[in-house]
Amino acid sequence: FPPSLQVFPSQDPLDRADFNAVEYINALFPTEQSLANIDEVVNKIRLKIRRLDDNIRTVVRGQTNVGQDGRQALEEAQKAIQQLFGKIKDIKDKAEKSEQMVKEITRDIKQLDHAKRHLTTSITTLNHLHMLAGGVDSLEAMTRRRQYGEVANLLQGVVNVLEHFNKYMGIPQIRQLSERVKAAQNELGQQILADFEEAFPSQGTKRTGGPSNVLRDACLVANVLDPRIKQEIIKKFIKQHLSEYLVLFQENQDVAWLDKIDRRYAWIKRQLVDYEEKYGRMFPSEWCMTERIAVEFCHVTRAELAKIMRTRAKEIEVKLLLFAIQRTTNFEGFLAKRFSGCTLTDGTVKKPEVPPPSTNPFLEDETGTETDEIVIEKSDTDKPKKPKVPDNPFHGIVSKCFEPHLYVYIESQDKNLGELIDRFVADFKAQGPPKPNVDEGGAVLPSCADLFVYYKKCMVQCSQLSTGEPMIALTTIFQKYLREYAWKILSGNLPKTTSSSGGLTITSLLKEKEGSEVAKFTLEELCLICSILSTAEYCLATTQQLEEKLKEKVDASLVERINLTGEMDTFSIVISNSIQLLVQDLDAACDPALTAMSKMQWQNVEHVGDQSPYVTSVILHIKQNVPIIRDNLASTRKYFTQFCIKFANSFIPKFINHLFKCKPISMVGAEQLLLDTHSLKMVLLDLPSIGSQVVRKAPASYTKIVVKGMTRAEMILKVVMAPHEPPVVFVDNYIKLLADCSTDTFQKILDMKGLKRSEQSSMLDLFRLRLPAPPPGGDNSGSLSLSAPTPEQESSRIRKLEKLIKKRL
Repeated sequence: FPPSLQVFPSQDPLDRADFNAVEYINALFPTEQSLANIDEVVNKIRLKIRRLDDNIRTVVRGQTNVGQDGRQALEEAQKAIQQLFGKIKDIKDKAEKSEQMVKEITRDIKQLDHAKRHLTTSITTLNHLHMLAGGVDSLEAMTRRRQYGEVANLLQGVVNVLEHFNKYMGIPQIRQLSERVKAAQNELGQQILADFEEAFPSQGTKRTGGPSNVLRDACLVANVLDPRIKQEIIKKFIKQHLSEYLVLFQENQDVAWLDKIDRRYAWIKRQLVDYEEKYGRMFPSEWCMTERIAVEFCHVTRAELAKIMRTRAKEIEVKLLLFAIQRTTNFEGFLAKRFSGCTLTDGTVKKPEVPPPSTNPFLEDETGTETDEIVIEKSDTDKPKKPKVPDNPFHGIVSKCFEPHLYVYIESQDKNLGELIDRFVADFKAQGPPKPNVDEGGAVLPSCADLFVYYKKCMVQCSQLSTGEPMIALTTIFQKYLREYAWKILSGNLPKTTSSSGGLTITSLLKEKEGSEVAKFTLEELCLICSILSTAEYCLATTQQLEEKLKEKVDASLVERINLTGEMDTFSIVISNSIQLLVQDLDAACDPALTAMSKMQWQNVEHVGDQSPYVTSVILHIKQNVPIIRDNLASTRKYFTQFCIKFANSFIPKFINHLFKCKPISMVGAEQLLLDTHSLKMVLLDLPSIGSQVVRKAPASYTKIVVKGMTRAEMILKVVMAPHEPPVVFVDNYIKLLADCSTDTFQKILDMKGLKRSEQSSMLDLFRLRLPAPPPGGDNSGSLSLSAPTPEQESSRIRKLEKLIKKRL
C-alpha cells in the first residue's frame, strides 16, 4: 500500500494503487439498462471533484502563514533559553557561597579529628609498650622458674605485641626491649633442649627419663620458638628412641639378615605401641610423632639393609629376596593404613591403575592373591595376602633398597621361563597333537594361557619392587621367551609338507575311485594347524595388551624403551604360515584332479553330460577339508576368510593354466569344460559355508575374487567355442571378451582351438593390428582399452591385412 493509504485507510476504489478505469466503469454499468443512470453517476463524480478542489484550495491557503508562525516560535524559544541560563548562573553562585560557608564551619572539626586520632594512637602505643615491658619482665622470670605452661601463652602475646613496634626500632628503649625478647627466646630454646637432653640422654640405650608435665609444656613453647628448636627436639627424641634398634640389629647380628626381617618390623610395632602408652600425650598431636618415628625407622632400615646386602650379596637367593620383599611391602601397607604420610618430604604417592575387567590376564583385577609372592620354589613359609592399597605414600620407602639386587630375580625368571618353555615342549611331545574336537572352535593350546598368566605374575611382582630399569630387563626376558614360544611350540609343531601327491592317479580320477583320494594332512593335523593358528592369534592380541600394561607400570621416562612389535610380527608370521599350510594342503589335494583334466582327450568328447570326474574330485576335497577348517577356526572368523581368499587366489589361476593345457578342444569338449567351470564357480562361491547347517553370505571381498577369476575362465572357453572364421570377427570377439593384450594368451587360445601354425601366424599378425592403441604416456602392459577404432583406423588396418595376405599367398 502507498504511504497515503497507510496513514488514511480508504475503501474507495479510486484511492487504490492498481486502479483500473475500465473495470471501474464496468462495475458502475454492468448492463445496458444501467446506462440510463449515467447522468446521475456523472453528477456524483463532478460533485466529488468539486469537493476535492475545495479541500486542496483550503490546504494551500493554510500553508501561506506557516513561515511567519515558525519565525515567531523560534524567537520565543530563544527568549526561554536566555531566562534558563540566568537561573542556572544564580544557582551556581549560591552553591559556591554555601561551600565556602561549610568549609569555615568544618575547619575546626577537622583539627579536632586529627587530634583525637593522634591521641588514640599514642594511648594504644603506650598500652602496648606497658604490656611489652611487663611481658618481658614476666617472661624472664617465668623462664628462670621453668613455668613453661604460662610462658607458652605469654610468649606468643609478647611476640604479637612486638610486631606493632617494628616501625619504632629506631628508638633505643624499643630496640632494647626487642633484644631482651630475642634473648629470652634463645634462652628458652637452650633451656628446653637441655631439659630434653637430661630427660632423654643420647648416650646409652636406656631411657632414664620419662614423660612429664614440664616437658609437655616445653613442647608448647617450642611451637612458638624458632622452628629449628622443634626439629632438634624431634630429632633427638627419635634418635634416642631408635638407639636400641641400631644395637639389636647391627650388621654382625644374626637377626639382621633377610631371613629374620620380620623381627625388625615386629620390633617397631612394639615400640610404636610403647610410645603411644608412655609419650602419646607429651608431644602435641600436630607433631605426628608416631608417624615420624615410623618414617625414621624406615629410613634407617633401608640404609642398614642396603649396607648388609652389599656385604653379603653372594648369599642372596631368589627365595630369600622375595621373602624379604614381600614382608617389607606388607609392612609398607601397614604404614599406609595407620598413617597419612603428612610427614614425608621425599616420598611420592603412587596410584596403581584399576583396569577394566576382561578375560585377558593383563586386564584382570590385580587384587587379592595376584599381588602375592610368586612361588618360584616350593616353600612352607607363610605367604599372607598383601592388601591392595589404593593410595600408598609409603610405597618403596624401605623396599627401594632391594632394587640393586633385583638382577637375581630377573636371572631367576629367565631360568624359570626357560624351564617352562622346555616343559611345554616336552608335554606336547608326550601328549601328542590335540584330539579333533571341532565343537570347541579351535581352542588355544593350554600352554599359551599358562605362559601369559606367569608373565602377569612376574610383571605385577616386579612393578611392586621397581618401576625402573628392572622392568626393562624383565621386558627383555619376556620378548626372548615370546619368540621361543612362537618358534618352539607353535612353528616347531606345525606339520611338515611332503612332495608326494597322496597317491592320486589320473586313472583313478577318470574311473571315480574316490577311495584313493587322500589329502596330505590327516584330520588330526588339520586340527593341530587350526589350533596353532588360534593360539598365535591369542598370543598376538595378548602380547599387545602386555605391551600396554608394561608401559603403564614402568616410569614415564622409560616408556619408549618398551616395544613388543617384533614379537607381535613373529606371531603374525605363524598365523600366515598356518593359513598357507591349509591352503597348500587343499590346493595340492586338487592338483591331481586338474592334471587329469588337462590329460583328457577333449577333442574326442561327443556329447555334453554331467560334471566331469575331476570336478567331483575337487568338490569332494573341498567338502572334506573346508568344514573341518571352518569349525576349528570358528573363534577366529577373519582368518578363515583369509584362508578362503588365499585358496581362491591360488586355485583359480592354477585352474586357468590347466585349461590352457587342454588342447585341442572340440566344440562339444569346450561346452563340457564350460559346464565344469560353472560347477566349480558355484562350489567356490559357496565354499565359506559349504557343509554348514547355518548358511552365511560369503564375504564380498572373497566373492569378488571368485567371480572375477572364474568369469575369466568362462570367457576363455567362450572364445575357444567361437568360430575362427572370419578372422577379424574372432579377434575382435577375443579382445571384447578377455580384454587381454598379451600375445601369449592369444597364442594359448589358438593352441586350444587346434589351429595350424600357419593359421596361427596370420591370426597373431591380425591380433597385433587389431589391438587398440595405448593411451599417450600410458603403460603398454596395463589394462587394454576397448574403445572402438575410428573409420580411418579400420580402413588402414584392412589394407594392411590385405597386403599381408597377398604376400603370404
